[in-house]
Amino acid sequence: MTALATRMRRVKPPAALGGKAGSLLLAAGLILFAAILPFFYDSGSAFLEDSTTALIYVVFALGLNIVVGFAGLLDLGYVAFFAIGAYTMGWLGSSFFTSRDIHVGVGEFLQAQPGIHLNWLLILPCAAATAALLGALLGFPTLRLRGDYIAIVTLAFGEIIHRIAVNSDEGVFGIGTFNLTNGRSGITPIDKIDLPFVERFSTLNIRPWYWTALALALVVVFINIRLRDSRLGRAWIAIREDEVAAVSMGIPTVRVKLLAYSLGAAFGGMAGTFIGSFVNTVNADQFEFSFSIFVLAMIILGGLGSVWGVVVGAVALSFINTRLIPDVLNEVPSKVGLDFDLTQLGFGIFGFLLVIMMVLRPQGLIPERRHKAELTEGIGGGEHETTVEVRS
Repeated sequence: MTALATRMRRVKPPAALGGKAGSLLLAAGLILFAAILPFFYDSGSAFLEDSTTALIYVVFALGLNIVVGFAGLLDLGYVAFFAIGAYTMGWLGSSFFTSRDIHVGVGEFLQAQPGIHLNWLLILPCAAATAALLGALLGFPTLRLRGDYIAIVTLAFGEIIHRIAVNSDEGVFGIGTFNLTNGRSGITPIDKIDLPFVERFSTLNIRPWYWTALALALVVVFINIRLRDSRLGRAWIAIREDEVAAVSMGIPTVRVKLLAYSLGAAFGGMAGTFIGSFVNTVNADQFEFSFSIFVLAMIILGGLGSVWGVVVGAVALSFINTRLIPDVLNEVPSKVGLDFDLTQLGFGIFGFLLVIMMVLRPQGLIPERRHKAELTEGIGGGEHETTVEVRS
């Protein structure tokens, strides 16, 4: 191991330098800064749009972190729950079903529109419940599987949902004639979020979207922290560390695993409703396998099982994807005589960053205590180790 890699593994995140009190002060300061950030930019600023996207990716990443980081179940089909949430928003918040005339909790403008139009606050729990149910269904076939086999099953589940989204404009897999997803044409337009006592959201004013995304992210962060420190969270960690030992200690692994899948899926469904309304469309091409890998990369970058690490990893990779590569670095190849678009190499750049992280700091930017202890044990202490020989 190189000296640089050793030093990087020993680096403590800022929150760890001042103990628990320092961590709380730092978190409070960052939340306050995030809350007032929109006042420093125009209401339609591209930076605010990228920041809103980053906050929703935080919700996605924290949802997947429950499955991968807490319970140790490698899920490569997380995009399926994004799809479920987005389509729930499309079905219950648009004019897609024109033959229906259902309006609940919406303004006068939407009252005059055909279709099903529910308030976003009503669609949110519907999407969470639907995604949680499908998460449990996904969990059943994987209960007796471990490692790579779980990854294969979840990957297949994500691809099945994607193919359903693509081919369900004339029945599901050719069965029937019911238009469920409108295929690659998608469902558009989607109702804007309409909160009580607040003006209806618009595309030109990003601030309400940003604050809603921030509130949703903070709620999910709080739930994640409470889950991590609960009996259920300790059961997840026990299964992650040694499932055989967890079973021998009486932990009901079936129920605990299904809860991990369901809760992680619920957060993905909730974030999917926001994305559907924010981008004003739900399209089958949004639900590619690459999305699952992108969210998984956020968790690896921030630190498996670390709530604040996942937040940092999600924000960092989101800004690299939406701002650094297309806006800052995209002209670099042309300046050195190369003729290609740097955005085409986006996932190659993410892969390179992950390789560098695995070499220099495999525990992540802000690691969980247990992972940090496992990956830094004995570093730099070889000359101080003593060997004790025991003879009978």
